[in-house]
Amino acid sequence: MKNNPLYHFFYQFRGKISSSIYIPFLGKADRNHLALLRNLEKEMEVDKCLDVPLNKLNVVIFDFETTGFYPEKGDSILSIGAIKIINGQMDTNKTFYSLVYNERRLPDEIKQLTGIDESELLSAPPIADVLIQFYQFVQNAPLVAHHANHEKKFLQHANWKTFKKMYSHRIIDTSLVFNIANPDKSIVSLDDYCAICDIQVQNRHHALGDAITLAKLWQIYIQKLKLIGCTTLKDVYEQLAMNN
Repeated sequence: MKNNPLYHFFYQFRGKISSSIYIPFLGKADRNHLALLRNLEKEMEVDKCLDVPLNKLNVVIFDFETTGFYPEKGDSILSIGAIKIINGQMDTNKTFYSLVYNERRLPDEIKQLTGIDESELLSAPPIADVLIQFYQFVQNAPLVAHHANHEKKFLQHANWKTFKKMYSHRIIDTSLVFNIANPDKSIVSLDDYCAICDIQVQNRHHALGDAITLAKLWQIYIQKLKLIGCTTLKDVYEQLAMNN
């Protein structure tokens, strides 16, 4: 089977996305193709990120810009930005950014907030293409977002609507993780975290700009967490459970 070229195409995504995500793109996939995909799923590696030291953990920091807050009511993703953290350090050579096709009129406040105009979106790739490219960029790394429930909702909705498939990546919410290191401070927004860490805010409400800003904070906070004994994600989750 490993001499099959289709095998090598899908094998690069082992442990990242269930093979069924690609079925809509196979056209008239025969039973042999489907059997091949199921075999590939069995070979997917299980990510053991919980026990990896945070300063060695490879993650992808990401952000969505959207038309609103409620994908179930018709709001959609306008852009996706991401940057990789390799061994605890931001790699500015490994970034992802894409607008997403949208033919509907944008609310004026969204255009003003994000700087995105409808004309740009008309020539952007469709959400299916953008998600495939995004997953290819992410591979099997855990995802990291600030107030991640927003990204989770939109990712789940887009994944199900487009592929009829649940997303499978671990998503870490920095609004919870960072507060472990700041238990006596009421910090909510990305801007507040930047202020206390003396980080200059740039390209705010641009998906890649916000991802880069969060990556800078991640580098700082994994050191802060280490000082209080949280050296792995497992430690972080145990501390969150204790705090609740």
